[in-house]
Amino acid sequence: MNLFDYGQEQEKENTAPLAARMRPRTLDEIVGQSHILGHGKLLRRSIEADQLSSILLYGPPGTGKTTLAKVIANTTQARFEQLNAVIAGVAEIRRITRDAKEQLGMYNLRTLLFIDEIHRFNKSQQDALLPFVEDGTIILIGATTENPSFEVNSALLSRSRLFQLYPLTEENLKSLARRALTDEERGLGNFRTQVEEEALDHIVRAAGGDARNMLNALELAVTTTSPEENGIRRITPEVAEESIQRKIVRYDKGGDNHYDTISAFIKSMRGSDPDAALYYLAKMIHAGEDPRFIARRVFIHAAEDVGMADPRALLIASAAAQAVEHIGLPEAQIPLAEAVIYIATAPKSNAVYQGIAQAMDAVKQEVRGEVPPHLRDTHFKGAKAQGRGVGYLYPHSFPRGYVDQQYLPDEHTGKTFYHPTDIGYEKKLKDFIQWVKQSPPDEK
Repeated sequence: MNLFDYGQEQEKENTAPLAARMRPRTLDEIVGQSHILGHGKLLRRSIEADQLSSILLYGPPGTGKTTLAKVIANTTQARFEQLNAVIAGVAEIRRITRDAKEQLGMYNLRTLLFIDEIHRFNKSQQDALLPFVEDGTIILIGATTENPSFEVNSALLSRSRLFQLYPLTEENLKSLARRALTDEERGLGNFRTQVEEEALDHIVRAAGGDARNMLNALELAVTTTSPEENGIRRITPEVAEESIQRKIVRYDKGGDNHYDTISAFIKSMRGSDPDAALYYLAKMIHAGEDPRFIARRVFIHAAEDVGMADPRALLIASAAAQAVEHIGLPEAQIPLAEAVIYIATAPKSNAVYQGIAQAMDAVKQEVRGEVPPHLRDTHFKGAKAQGRGVGYLYPHSFPRGYVDQQYLPDEHTGKTFYHPTDIGYEKKLKDFIQWVKQSPPDEK
């Protein structure tokens, strides 16, 4: 039996939640994920040609992993089986693989097996599946919200192609919402509904890239709102707040609120006020700001405003940015907050920023900027004859590991680009630079 046979499930669909009713049935109905499903992309070509090999779909909830599996089921001529890793056991796997082997041997009919939440399969369950994936008896479609590199054994991982799905954009979600509001067969088109733009914006932002969450909130807003005298159900911002249980934050991502908030966020970190920095971080997250955008600003601030006063700030900002990519929101708000607090309370210096700016200016204005001959590469035959490397002094051959010699091009000799301050770790760098430059004459 094809578990995704839409004809047999028609009655069930009529009473299913909006998110289930509006689930795309074809590749063209899928919104987003163009990086893997756009025309000409490998995964789309494989599905359309019905020549799919084992794949793993990795992404946060509501990004379309199960939807894609159902589209494949509706497209393929192969048998389609489904398991949920939470409740399936080894015995169920053995039954499916036994049936798959019979179908392949007797009718030359392939079996595609969709396993939802495959990361919940333990080692013995994965091992039971492996031989049949390896010999082609089973074409595996695994879906997971966890990084497969950590949750799926290496043997199964190496026999599958990994496709990552990303949270849907606000435009993606708005497109789905408008489709649902006008679709009279599966959606809410039979209701006379007017959704105010601010209300729709709020539902979309609060959904956090999750189509299921957005459609559930939209359905609740429409079906629980009483019609006005003219029969129209008007969805206001207040109705939207109740439907998705999140208060509207005045935050226009394309307008002044966006730029004012990010400006206040950066200036609060620069001004060493962790409370204000956390407030603006929370405001941006709550309003649905892209966490990667926030992470980039934190990253830049760590280098620009903390710099060498505490070089660990850049490492912590990098770790927070990685957390955003690997775990996403809401969990990533914790490492983001940690990075923001660390940077806000770190000593500040913009000497690195000033240094690279001055160096860039020097490069743009220079006439020749040739590398001094004694610093040039000597790793080829005849280099010495050209004067390359001649006269170079090896610093480790001197007592302090330092020797005074020309490093800058002739036209820049004597220039100083990096001016360390007396703040934090940078004072140690300043002391070190002064120490090496004050080497005794016999070391120069």
